[in-house]
Amino acid sequence: MTYAALDYYAIDELFTHDERLIRDTVREVVTTKVMPGIGKHFTAGTFPHELIPVFGSLGLLGSSLTGYGCAGVTPTAYGLICQELERGDSGIRSFCSVQSSLVMYPIWAFGSEEQKQRYLPEMAAGRVIGCFGITEPDFGSNPSGMLTTATRVPGGYRLNGTKRWITNGSVAQVALVWAKLEGKVHGFLVPTTTPGFTARDIHGKWSLRASITSELHLEDCVVGEDALLPGVAGMRGPLSCLTQARFGICYGVVGAAMACYDEALSYAKDRVQFSRPIAGYQLVQQKLVDMVSEITKAQLLCLRLGRLKESDRLQAGQISLAKRNNVSIARDIARDARDILGANGVTDDYQCGRHMLNLESVYTYEGTHDIHTLVVGQDVTGLAAFDG
Repeated sequence: MTYAALDYYAIDELFTHDERLIRDTVREVVTTKVMPGIGKHFTAGTFPHELIPVFGSLGLLGSSLTGYGCAGVTPTAYGLICQELERGDSGIRSFCSVQSSLVMYPIWAFGSEEQKQRYLPEMAAGRVIGCFGITEPDFGSNPSGMLTTATRVPGGYRLNGTKRWITNGSVAQVALVWAKLEGKVHGFLVPTTTPGFTARDIHGKWSLRASITSELHLEDCVVGEDALLPGVAGMRGPLSCLTQARFGICYGVVGAAMACYDEALSYAKDRVQFSRPIAGYQLVQQKLVDMVSEITKAQLLCLRLGRLKESDRLQAGQISLAKRNNVSIARDIARDARDILGANGVTDDYQCGRHMLNLESVYTYEGTHDIHTLVVGQDVTGLAAFDG
């Protein structure tokens, strides 16, 4: 099936030529390189490692960063990259998002020049993979409660703790681990070959199956002084990284929603029941129109988000609002698309069921729907409904 991207309000006209060119390039790569095999990877629970050098050669890793082999594209172009990647699969976008926003960005923003030179060119090329260790078994929505610790030792630091739900954990060459040093959170670049570091994959997932999710254990891991990110201390560090990643999610899930709508529309126009294609029945048309309405609103929300980021006016609450809205509507659209496809929607011959399952994870990670509700609530009322 040929993919026809929804653009009901001619939003394409509002992007620059370069932004459209970047988006269309990634769209073609997703069509030719990702889509043919992603269903099989999802079924098998495997990640398509063969795509990593492709992403690296196209400049998709750390694409919004400047220098050090990074492409330096605009925030809006980066968002459109995420949109197209997630049109393929949320796990594909997650891989690139973790590499770019959660590992490369903090090195670029808070690392020493030596750290930048050591890691960023190799990570941009896809030759070094990173993971981001903040979530713990007992601390997700409240990351400041983390139990992982760092203590000073001669020549460096000793790390102890456990991180859970870590994308890329078992395939990474470097883990950015957030730990409390003398009561304050700091970031440490931990080579995964460090004695005492182990990564164990989490199996049995029915969501993000084409993505590697791991648990990290650090038992008396000793790293050098050069492992510490010198440019930040406290929760500002990891939260700024999550802000970067959430921006990409806001765009990414629109791609998943667009994929589900396109599949549902094509199916409904071809599937004949009783006297005509099911697209000719009122209830199906209502579902399709609801999809068009919500996708169009989400596209406009993303466009504005990108332009605010480019003018350095974007606030964290605005990202929370978009993440909350866009993931929710994408999840609903995936479910409605599955409904239109009937029993076929639960088979791997079609993609809407895969997106439906993946979006359950996206609804939860990088801040749950409820937590983003409270973030925006605090922003507009000035009153916090949670501790911290």
